[in-house]
Amino acid sequence: MIASVACFLAVVFGACCVLLAAFIGSLLYMVVLHHRLKQQGLARERALLATPLPPDAELPHVVVQIPSFNEGPVVRRGVEAAARLDWPREKLHIQILDDSTDATAEIARTVAAELRAQDFDIVALQRTDRSGYKGGALHEAMQQTPYDFFAIFDVDYVPPADFLRRCMRVFVAEPKAAFVQARFDFLNPHENALTEMQMVTLDAHLGIEQATRWWAGHPLPFNGTCGIWQRAAVEAGGGWKGDTVTEDLDLTYRGWVKGWRSVFLTSVAVPGELPADTQTWLRQQQRWQDGFRHVSLRMFPVILRSRDIGPAAKGAALLHLCMSLNQPVLLVGVVSGMLAGLLAPSLVPALLTAFAVTVAWVIFCATTFLRAGHNFIRNGEMPPGRFAVVLLRFVGGQVAMVVRSLFVHLKKAAAPPKPVVFDRTPKKGG
Repeated sequence: MIASVACFLAVVFGACCVLLAAFIGSLLYMVVLHHRLKQQGLARERALLATPLPPDAELPHVVVQIPSFNEGPVVRRGVEAAARLDWPREKLHIQILDDSTDATAEIARTVAAELRAQDFDIVALQRTDRSGYKGGALHEAMQQTPYDFFAIFDVDYVPPADFLRRCMRVFVAEPKAAFVQARFDFLNPHENALTEMQMVTLDAHLGIEQATRWWAGHPLPFNGTCGIWQRAAVEAGGGWKGDTVTEDLDLTYRGWVKGWRSVFLTSVAVPGELPADTQTWLRQQQRWQDGFRHVSLRMFPVILRSRDIGPAAKGAALLHLCMSLNQPVLLVGVVSGMLAGLLAPSLVPALLTAFAVTVAWVIFCATTFLRAGHNFIRNGEMPPGRFAVVLLRFVGGQVAMVVRSLFVHLKKAAAPPKPVVFDRTPKKGG
């Protein structure tokens, strides 16, 4: 009986190793696809950005939305950056979506009043509760204006003055685009080893994953900030919803299954602030992981049932959503392997071999993926020795995330179910 249980657990462990190898292998596939499509994709981006805008009198109205919750003085920096955007003053509208419960609320009102005195159309929409969190705030604010284009910036991002002049060209060339996503850049990438690791990781995510998804016609997730949405696409997707902490991914897929496609711009960069302490970063990653899984479980059956999505597109979407299972599969695999080894010590050599091969494959794929992203975005400015240190920090961060996830889920399992809570990422500003 014990031997049978041990064998079963060993099989589960092996299956988890195979799944993890496949998940991480998809990143290697994206690197290969990136190199195949890069020349054509960048040429297409240059063509879009070369599309002439109509005269100012014919430009559409654009609403700039800046969600905020207890962000402190950083609100002023973000709102004033929005006011510097180069767009006809009478067609630029700024909404501060402020759910703050501290002194931030007064700062938001003050900066809004100052800019109104300079003839800006700006309003601080301050809710008495946080229903739906960021998604709820975006939904309610959208009902307050009749205009069709919404540029969304998290409060710590500082868009360049020409952001709208560049990104709105895409809608002239492709009027059926759901949204235009610009690339993140960073205000504090070299503050410490953690921020350097995040810079490398996000460069790979944006430069390899996001850019390649657009070039290849795969589903392109909105990153929650630094993008412009078209009202028709938001409404087609059912509007912003607040029942998940990744409202951006949720709306992306709901619109995607209705036929809306989007554009990613690698050459338009918007700097923002990276979390500089480990606990803040871990909470952020946990929120993203939980929200990713929530949306994945919601969208799996919708995508599978759709008759309007071809097999190749379904495969790309499902593979992307399956990445949300990394942590659960890893946790199940580790527990199964340990129990199998305890119950049947004779299986330990085979278990360790499978584990070592999987780890080596994961490190190889991750290193290739991260370095490719760094080379593409930063032209390889980080020397190999420093990159190796960053890679070690990345591995340590992944281990910490898994350990924290295990404790979080054990704690949730032992406690009564709770509603979705949006745990914001604090900003320091400066």
